[in-house]
Amino acid sequence: MVDSDIEAVARQLERDLAPDAARRASDERDRARRRRRIGWDHGFYNDRMNGADAGGDEASSVSAGDARDALRAWITHEIAGAGGWLSFDRFMTIALYEPGLGYYARDDRQFGLLPGSGSDFVTAPELSPLFGRTLAAQVAQALAASATDTVYEFGAGSGALAAQLLDALGERARRYAIVELSAALRARQRERLARFGERVQWLDALPHTMRGAVVGNEVLDAMPVQLLCWSGARWLERGVIAPGNGLFAWDDRPTTLAPPLAVAAPQQHFAPGYVTEIHPQQCAFVATLAERLQCGAAFFIDYGFPEAEYYHPQRRGGTLMCHRAHRADADPLADAGAKDITAHVNFTAIALAAQDAGMEVLGYTSQARFLINCGLVEMLHAASLATRTHARRLIDEHEMGELFKVIGLARGCSFEAIGFAAGDRSHTL
Repeated sequence: MVDSDIEAVARQLERDLAPDAARRASDERDRARRRRRIGWDHGFYNDRMNGADAGGDEASSVSAGDARDALRAWITHEIAGAGGWLSFDRFMTIALYEPGLGYYARDDRQFGLLPGSGSDFVTAPELSPLFGRTLAAQVAQALAASATDTVYEFGAGSGALAAQLLDALGERARRYAIVELSAALRARQRERLARFGERVQWLDALPHTMRGAVVGNEVLDAMPVQLLCWSGARWLERGVIAPGNGLFAWDDRPTTLAPPLAVAAPQQHFAPGYVTEIHPQQCAFVATLAERLQCGAAFFIDYGFPEAEYYHPQRRGGTLMCHRAHRADADPLADAGAKDITAHVNFTAIALAAQDAGMEVLGYTSQARFLINCGLVEMLHAASLATRTHARRLIDEHEMGELFKVIGLARGCSFEAIGFAAGDRSHTL
């Protein structure tokens, strides 16, 4: 990647510059009509954040094959206990987080650049250290605006982002608090971050009060979702059954649930067989965070869309996806516990949940625009060729640059966040 490439990437993003007042006014929606609850509850994720994880701090030493067999037996037991039908969000919870058995609860390596490492996928911090160094500019601004010195990270993964932020922030972050569901990942993070000593702390529960900057990279997409299917006449909830052949299968049942998108005639908007997700646990998590963040800002980076794009009639298969050995598949019922399960984020729902709980939306934009606003291009000029090559994937529109978005939220402090200085897409939410 040479200097001309850097400038080309920067120029290709100029179309994302903030729209003028007239366009913003014409695109603005009536949000009030959509501020309705869709059954938000604090659910599994918030229970675990509040210390309900019975898994302790020990990673499972059970072999992968034995763990998968035990997990399959446990899911079958849960299905039977639920009357023969298990909601998908419960299935996803068990497959990913069941202590000692779930995908994130075992001592496997999920994060890495290449399949040869034994990993299943790569995240931005593993791809390039410039991701964390660039994000640090935004975090530093938030710490200064809130007059705080604590950074909270949810779902810290391998600890790569924490290390990058701590190195870049220096004494501006006197305390780095990690809230992590997985005992196996906590152990890995402790090893990687040992050099930072007591600056890094692991919390057993979501703090009742928080002051500082919050970050979450690819944490929202791992929260369990509910599945809905349009029959042509009504919405059905898609759940999981155990036919008795050692496999799992889909089964749809009547429900009062529906996507949050206001559609006057769903039979004309959605084709029969249309499948999608709703995200009550994501919304509940954001609402809880808003209640407890007394002063500070939160930045979430993840793949997703605004509501109108998320529930577009052509997105008829939904966004549910699995990842294993750097390959993707759309069958979460096969090999449960052996692969990651994710769903894209409905950023409109995140924004509304935050606003309903008293937070301000600082901005919403693509990862590429956010990182460029925070100074990535300048860092690339001073970087080695190898570093530039990996970092380009962070902003390339065919890689992470466009699919990944960033949303900023604040409470108790107000400032013009540098990450959204140009190309803010809040008007699309």
